[in-house]
Amino acid sequence: MDQLLKKTEERMEKSLQALDREFGSVRAGRANPSILDKVVVDYYGAPTPVNQMAAVSVPEARMLQIQPWDASTLKDIEKAIQAADIGINPQNDGRLIRLVFPALTEERRKELVKDIHKMSEEGKVAVRSVRRDAIEKFKAMKKEGEITEDDLAASEKDVQNLTDKYCKEIDTLTAAKEKEIMEI
Repeated sequence: MDQLLKKTEERMEKSLQALDREFGSVRAGRANPSILDKVVVDYYGAPTPVNQMAAVSVPEARMLQIQPWDASTLKDIEKAIQAADIGINPQNDGRLIRLVFPALTEERRKELVKDIHKMSEEGKVAVRSVRRDAIEKFKAMKKEGEITEDDLAASEKDVQNLTDKYCKEIDTLTAAKEKEIMEI
């Protein structure tokens, strides 16, 4: 029983981490290296993430700098960034690539806030789905006679408490991301 609760919490934690990563890829007008997480370069026939083939730094608040360890991959990285369609054109000076993030308009900020609220709701749905799975497993255990009615009620209460905890954490993450977007 405790094992199932622990697995449930781990799955909810993974849902929270997935949402956090998704928030990191939202371009908020401020340079964030995690926007390159989805950019993959064909490096000697193997798909390789940019951060594994170059040093990515943030020299200014709205600029990312990508300096490849192998200078011959500069053009490949540039093409991969353009193909990834992250909404920023790379500037290649022959040694490194710069990504300059434009300032966001008020309208675009409001759209981004709507997007993060949608992502947040999807995260909560994932957490609730984990709750539903766990409760079904506890009910199956009750049906098999592995746990008593009281154990079932206590387990459902524990699972609900976990769900509430992770939904609150999602709300906190969402509020922080919304604040970040609206302040810039």
